[in-house]
Amino acid sequence: MASGKLIVLTGPSGVGKGTLVRALLTHHPKLYLSVSATTRSPREGEVDGQDYYFLNKAAFETMIEENQLLEWAEYAGNYYGTPRAKVEEKINQSLNVLLEIEVIGAKAIKKSFPDALRIFILPPSLAELEHRLRSRSTDSELAIVRRLERAKEELEVSKEFDQCIINDDLETALQELEKAIFSHQIKIAESELTKKSTLFIRDNDD
Repeated sequence: MASGKLIVLTGPSGVGKGTLVRALLTHHPKLYLSVSATTRSPREGEVDGQDYYFLNKAAFETMIEENQLLEWAEYAGNYYGTPRAKVEEKINQSLNVLLEIEVIGAKAIKKSFPDALRIFILPPSLAELEHRLRSRSTDSELAIVRRLERAKEELEVSKEFDQCIINDDLETALQELEKAIFSHQIKIAESELTKKSTLFIRDNDD
């Protein structure tokens, strides 16, 4: 049985990563969504082990020292990272693991997990990205400006990823995402079938 695949989804804030992930999990419930760890405090309604693993700074730094994280980074004084053990466990169980993380972490995954499929979600334009950020009504003007400046930097490295998908129309982007994720498994399955057929022919020739 072929092993699973690590799929890393990234892109600037406001591009629609979360919406795509929710739609993907609805269509493909067997996908395993990796839960990140963080040292920030839980927000209202967040559940430990479901939204994040909420850790203190000492526990997180122990995970760093013991190489228990696939990637980690620090944002606004808090650590964020991906626990290694659960991801490897699910992949060894032949499950596809979905990881939605920031661009810096997604770049780092290349070193710790070179076989990962890294997908960058792009906005149709910076103007549309700004519109989406403002429509959320969750950020201050200063926060929106900072997110847009950061988005410009992140978009510059999008070509370093395995595939880029423009999230202009949700259904179209979802179809492209599904194709990117599952096409490799079709090829693997066809390869395995070819090998079995060859062995069967050889055995019968003997």
